[in-house]
Amino acid sequence: MTHHASKQDLSVSALFNFSSHVALVTGGATGLGEMAAQAFVQNGARVFIASRKESELKATTERLNKLGPGTCEYIIADLKDKKGCLGLCDEVKKRTDRLTVLVNNTGASWGDDYYNFPEGGWDKLMALNVKSLFYTTVELEPLLLKGATPDEPGRVINIASMAGIQTTDVTTGEGGGLSQPGHGTFSYGPSKAACIHLTKMQASKLAPKNIMVNVICPGVFPSRMTNFGLDKYMDTLVSGQPTGRIGKPSDFGGLVLFLSSAGSAHMTGNVLEIDGGSTLTGFRGKRSESKI
Repeated sequence: MTHHASKQDLSVSALFNFSSHVALVTGGATGLGEMAAQAFVQNGARVFIASRKESELKATTERLNKLGPGTCEYIIADLKDKKGCLGLCDEVKKRTDRLTVLVNNTGASWGDDYYNFPEGGWDKLMALNVKSLFYTTVELEPLLLKGATPDEPGRVINIASMAGIQTTDVTTGEGGGLSQPGHGTFSYGPSKAACIHLTKMQASKLAPKNIMVNVICPGVFPSRMTNFGLDKYMDTLVSGQPTGRIGKPSDFGGLVLFLSSAGSAHMTGNVLEIDGGSTLTGFRGKRSESKI
């Protein structure tokens, strides 16, 4: 009897070919979104990046187009409300009639005093970190459906955070962290937990339509959100990493490519933790010299 594998090409070039991909990365001008966009462009995809600041969009687009062989173009968008989400989707539809990958990366954080936490610190984060994912995915579903099959499904990759999984007190101690001592990101974790739950609901609804939805939960990576902590408290942040380093672009970009590839066509509803094992291993290290 012929082995089933004999009927398929399992080479890297077949499993991880992105030359026909068309991807939208929200929040794609900086940080994690820029890492994802670069991974797509350097592997031949056509990429749209979207965010609020045109100066950052222009700079990233120019840099990525110099890298090639794929292409990058930008769309100015503010996803703070449904109107902004629909405006982005309308512009995408003017430029392409199909998407193979939607990376919902737009997000924000907010650190403040637990006992005097402003209401706006909840409203802004729930709007950007949860609501925008919902409306953008709903509106772009027709583009993700075009050409989608059980073997080559459309992909939605939501970006949450390890903060959506961890349940410890996020008040920053005297040693420092991602917010100033005495403050904490109390609305951020709940918003990312909601993102994780929404991903599973989307996966259940869209799998019969051949759209796979997964969520990445990064730990500490270089980005605008973590700049404060990385600038002031790098050793404190690295001390919680069993690998002795924080995440880097190849870690995140590689995972985004995998979730967009033929190699992950049968995966949906998954929560992928990418923090070097600092949570799953239960690692509690001492402060040490950074390896980066």
